[in-house]
Amino acid sequence: MADLKDCLFLKNLRGEPTDRTPIWVMRQAGRYLPEYMEVRSKISFNDLCRTPEAACEVTVQPIRRFGFDAAIMFSDILTPLEAMGAPFDFSHGGPKLERPLRDERDIRSLERYPSLEGVPYVAEAIRLMKKEFGDRTPLIGFAGSPFTLASYLIEGGGSKEYEHLKAMLYSRPELLQELLDLLGDQVLDYLLMQVEAGVDAVQLFDTWGGILHPADYEAMVLPVVRRILDGLKHTGVPRIYFLKGSAPYNHLVSTLDCECFGVDWTQDLTRAIAQLPGRCVQGNLDPLVLYGSPEQVRRRALEICRQGEAAPGHVFNLGHGILPKAPIPAVETLVRTVQEFRRGH
Repeated sequence: MADLKDCLFLKNLRGEPTDRTPIWVMRQAGRYLPEYMEVRSKISFNDLCRTPEAACEVTVQPIRRFGFDAAIMFSDILTPLEAMGAPFDFSHGGPKLERPLRDERDIRSLERYPSLEGVPYVAEAIRLMKKEFGDRTPLIGFAGSPFTLASYLIEGGGSKEYEHLKAMLYSRPELLQELLDLLGDQVLDYLLMQVEAGVDAVQLFDTWGGILHPADYEAMVLPVVRRILDGLKHTGVPRIYFLKGSAPYNHLVSTLDCECFGVDWTQDLTRAIAQLPGRCVQGNLDPLVLYGSPEQVRRRALEICRQGEAAPGHVFNLGHGILPKAPIPAVETLVRTVQEFRRGH
């Protein structure tokens, strides 16, 4: 049996040459799959995240259907917050926190905990997934960045303006810093637990870091991200950092010690590669391209594959999560196109 370390995905993360481009997509285990919706018809989202056998099944589904070159564990970026004392309710669409954190008392009520004690079902799910995949498919673990988690905690859910978050940033920066430091410790512990359980790579999602002025990102977000990535280095597990809307920040994120940077669709991949020298890049197809014709999907996918040849490593992905109404035939076309592409031809 082949050594998983020699798989396309991990070799590209390490910047080693391969003849073709590996592909996986963010949220590949999700609502666009009828088999996922069948599972969800029997179990709530919260319970799905907390039930290792069910989480394992939906993680395997997109690999079974499409043959992606990597799997990402099924969970949610907010999962580690419940054991800190901030449970989110997913029963009415997007996540909602009954009592958002807006002052010292709220923030200091959060409790740090050993991840293996607070969310043991995540480690158990990873072990089941690794047993299922064996040496065939690498498994990606993940966490939300402290700033993205803080935005949910302070706003009480998703937001368009981030009024409360930015108000704290500009009026009480020391309080926001206290929250980010606490979350940074918890996220690092959470990712280390995932590595111990067996994941082959980790991704840190910074979905909302890109809403800030670059100076504020550099002052508030970058240091805690750096601390997490540095804290994972000794494990030897490749690290991916995905900052949505990262184009204005490339000169800053390029200073981080990690193997791969995720790139969204709002920037040209060739330019991103030049601004992130010596690293693997991941991306960067607009998820909505999947709503186009098969020819359009093929053309855009091949364009990105060719651009990716300029980087030491390239992992094909969408520039953000796949959408719930993404057509299955379009995903099949995408995977087939990328996996048939040969570098250097």
